[in-house]
Amino acid sequence: MAKKIILALIILIFIGFLGFTFLVNDTVSIYIDGENVTVTTNTLSNVDTESLNREICEYTTHAMNDSDTNITSNKNKINEICNSYGLENAKITLDSSIGENQMPVIAIVDGTSMLPTLQDGQKVLVNKTHNVNVGDIVVADSAEYGGIIKRVDDINGRSVHLVSDNKNVSYEYINGALYEIKGIETWVDVSDINGVVIDY
Repeated sequence: MAKKIILALIILIFIGFLGFTFLVNDTVSIYIDGENVTVTTNTLSNVDTESLNREICEYTTHAMNDSDTNITSNKNKINEICNSYGLENAKITLDSSIGENQMPVIAIVDGTSMLPTLQDGQKVLVNKTHNVNVGDIVVADSAEYGGIIKRVDDINGRSVHLVSDNKNVSYEYINGALYEIKGIETWVDVSDINGVVIDY
């Protein structure tokens, strides 16, 4: 009888230890749907989780629109933010509407250069990545044109050639001169690619 009681106590202590270990693990869960960021922090530490979550939300929202930010750098910065609040070994998970460790972003088409594929004012879902292939539609920052949505036509090392889907050419008189109006063609560095359009 005493052996059964001792065994039962050992089992209860072991289960309690596992439960306590599970409870004391600090976790920060981030969810991105392309437009919004939701953060949930679970901790037993005396931390201002509301301020922590707000700071992580603000940073992640900014990171979604920064072409230099990727999943690794995003998690590293979130870890720094957690450390500043005293959560030094928090488990950080980033989930999204397109899967774990992905950063979806909503972009809006501006203009008619991607007709008939994309319409002016249309919202598109972009997976934030520099991994592009010929034929992909991408969002990029061009030194010449600013923010653009174009199709990858060619890749040469780190240089990516982007073109418009709309092949129509028109002519317009401006201040007495005739100008040819056609879709953009430009080269950008792969680092200037903000992401690949995955749904439209």
